Amino acid sequence: MKRRTLLLAALPLPARAAMNFPADFGAHPRQSIEWWYVTGLLGEPGGPPRYGYQLTFFRVPGPAPSDHPSPLAAKQLLLGHVALSDLGARTQRHTQRLLRTLPGAVHARVGDCDLKLRDWTLARTPEGYRAAFTGPGFTMALQLATPAPPLLQGDAGISRKGSDPEQFSHYYSRPQLATTADLVLDGRPQRLAGRAWLDHEWSDNYLGDTAGWDWLGINLHDGRALTLFQLRRQDGTRDWAGGSLRAPGQPDRSFAAGDVDMTPVRHWTSPATGGRWPVEWRLKSPAGDMRLVAAFDAQEVDARRSSALVYWEGAARLLDAAGQEIGWGYLELTGYVGKPPMV
Repeated sequence: MKRRTLLLAALPLPARAAMNFPADFGAHPRQSIEWWYVTGLLGEPGGPPRYGYQLTFFRVPGPAPSDHPSPLAAKQLLLGHVALSDLGARTQRHTQRLLRTLPGAVHARVGDCDLKLRDWTLARTPEGYRAAFTGPGFTMALQLATPAPPLLQGDAGISRKGSDPEQFSHYYSRPQLATTADLVLDGRPQRLAGRAWLDHEWSDNYLGDTAGWDWLGINLHDGRALTLFQLRRQDGTRDWAGGSLRAPGQPDRSFAAGDVDMTPVRHWTSPATGGRWPVEWRLKSPAGDMRLVAAFDAQEVDARRSSALVYWEGAARLLDAAGQEIGWGYLELTGYVGKPPMV
């Protein structure tokens, strides 16, 4: 079903309006695809990371017309993906959901960030955000503090996503989120701390003929935040690239496509799907020459029951040119298994 695969239709280009907060923290139901994405690393306060996590909400129009009079009509669909990576055990647990919006149970609010997919939630607070979610054998509750304003990706929040200038998303990030977490894993409660990253994007014309993308968002130990991405054509060649760098006390910087070089140097083949995933990368950008290494290889997510997509989403460590660890974050890879990615 086309709606379930989330293949984005080429609809008229929306006006390139400046972002308007707090309204743009909330949902944009007239747009064809939208998602809120939270990733982070957690450990004992002051200690190294022990866990990584992903919480993602997708909103897309449903099959019912937007002016349908019934509050139970499927005018919008909400999808959710959750994953928890145990860095010591080198294992990942993940699950997925797909539901129509329902009063009191499933919603993506207009006007500010307030998302609910049964007991999975993400909402903005005066201090930042709070989130809660469950997965196989675990529950998680997060408090995320926002010390800085949103990082507007691309040109003031308009992020080009292809050689076609009409191929773009509205995109901002909230990096370096100071985090406290209550994790109950297999019945054992743990109080943890760390750093998180939140992305929010929406679009009517996002990928075009793109076969997949490689993306990373890294919180560096010195307070900087690095975004890099590239989009690949069906033949595997690069169609577009971009990114950004936030550094304390300096203006945010966006990267042009020619500024970014992402080269895979090691692959892992999934025994479950046969996907061959690039899990180690050599990176060159205005932020410097770096290397990104997956915390462990087996962080593939099979979300075919909700989005018809298999992708790789996992915790990764950033190293400088001398091989010293300088940050942690998340790497996302799509288009290496089966059909082109959703959206």
